[in-house]
Amino acid sequence: MTKIKDMPALDNVSPTFHPTVTPLGQTGPMIEFEPELLTSQHASSKARYYSAGDYHELYKSGRATPLQVIETLLGLTTGAGKYSDAWADAHGAEKLAVEAARASTERWAAGTPLGILDGVPIGVKDDTEVKGYVCHFGMKYNASLPAFAPQKETVWPVKKLQEAGAIVLGKNKMHELGSDTSGVNVAQGTPTNHFNKAYYPGGSTNGGGSSLGAGVVPICIGTDAGGSVRIPANFNGVYGLKPTHHRTHVMQMTMCVTGPLAANVADLTIAYRVMSQPDASCPTQGRFALSLPPAPSAKRVMGVFRDWFNKADPPVREMCDRALDHFASERGYEIVDISLPFLPEIQVAHAALCLAEMAEMNRRRTPNPAHHQSLAGPANRILLTMGDLVSSADYLKANALRTVLMNHLAFLFQKYPGLLIMTPTTPLIGWPRSPSDDSYGMSDTNITMRNMSYVFLSNMTGTPSISAPVGYVDPDQGEGKLPISLLATGEWGSEEQLLAWAREAEEYLHETYPEGRRRPDAWVDVMALARGQQ
Repeated sequence: MTKIKDMPALDNVSPTFHPTVTPLGQTGPMIEFEPELLTSQHASSKARYYSAGDYHELYKSGRATPLQVIETLLGLTTGAGKYSDAWADAHGAEKLAVEAARASTERWAAGTPLGILDGVPIGVKDDTEVKGYVCHFGMKYNASLPAFAPQKETVWPVKKLQEAGAIVLGKNKMHELGSDTSGVNVAQGTPTNHFNKAYYPGGSTNGGGSSLGAGVVPICIGTDAGGSVRIPANFNGVYGLKPTHHRTHVMQMTMCVTGPLAANVADLTIAYRVMSQPDASCPTQGRFALSLPPAPSAKRVMGVFRDWFNKADPPVREMCDRALDHFASERGYEIVDISLPFLPEIQVAHAALCLAEMAEMNRRRTPNPAHHQSLAGPANRILLTMGDLVSSADYLKANALRTVLMNHLAFLFQKYPGLLIMTPTTPLIGWPRSPSDDSYGMSDTNITMRNMSYVFLSNMTGTPSISAPVGYVDPDQGEGKLPISLLATGEWGSEEQLLAWAREAEEYLHETYPEGRRRPDAWVDVMALARGQQ
């Protein structure tokens, strides 16, 4: 940070403390769901994942009920269940999922389901408030502290999903304090990357990524301050959307947003639209205009900063370049060269701001703020100390760099209307897992920073960003190919444009990529198990 603090280029730049850009235009509660979102997705594919449309048809046909599905899933995700390593201890709150499933079953029996999400199981990250559930933030449970009491309210985006009939199966595990992107967790146990168990599932939404990759649920809700939605989506072969800053609700941080992960783009779209409905009581989020799908005649432009893009591992770069060639030749995208200023410095600034905000948030979790580091493991105590040491001068200059980058992006979006900035989601094939990490933890700042080489752009600027798998590669260890994803970052408020591109990427993976979409061997057929209860 010392070098940033002394950058002459920042002497006359005002800091931007919140990357809040309020989209203007048509307002309303939510865009209606197109019919194609409500059906089975890629039904002819041998490696398709179940969607909300599949659950809707299952319940409509009477072949299984929401209660049977939830009871089946609780057997898989609690206690010694095969997929329990992705789910935090509910401390008895499992009954809430059963109660919601029973109510959904009664609605279906009466012929009055609430809509496409009624009875659909979802996971929610362990830092996101759900009434009746504990927020552990990935830490070891301590019943004596008020911070570990069951939540009294549900956060807005999850509440809207519940009002639409979605059933919160439980809380997904996360990297402790959301501080890193490997997903290792000594306090609670590390979720499995089912594509290759010798690699991490990514973080910090590690439990959500693991559960989606295995087919346990079709939708998970995560948070993203430095790729924590998009990196686990990448490592587990699913889709992740980091919305525009404050799009789903206002958080008490300048980097973090709440966004969906899903096994299919249709479900990602449905979840996003439901979650982002305006909250009339919020003077910020409630004023956002709707994000509208692009018109058929809209320009299709992809921007690539080649020097930055090429920092990815060769297999990652080659896989992503192959997909870009497809979008240019088959989908009509123009690919233009762009540049972005001060990227190494801005990534350091992003890390410093995240650590400072993480430390401040953690101070509120203990009666004596001076003792807040005692809640965390050794790796995070180092990071919390670093966060405590970020000075006011560091903070001001880091946010001045944010101003520079936001202004530059505004220039690019004006020069190239409809621009999508394209990179790999992460430059890494994957993050290898070491057996000793589960016992002692792990901190490798070099890999951490490299893993976030591309994702930080949208957190610093508040722009929306989406990760979509485009292929698979053979890794250096373990059994099973690992997914590789492209990352698209768009203009503020362009979520629907990003989702439209992700649908094209999904079609590419299923229909054009030679191997087609893959599922891990551990993929679970939840519907077959639920039907077996009858």
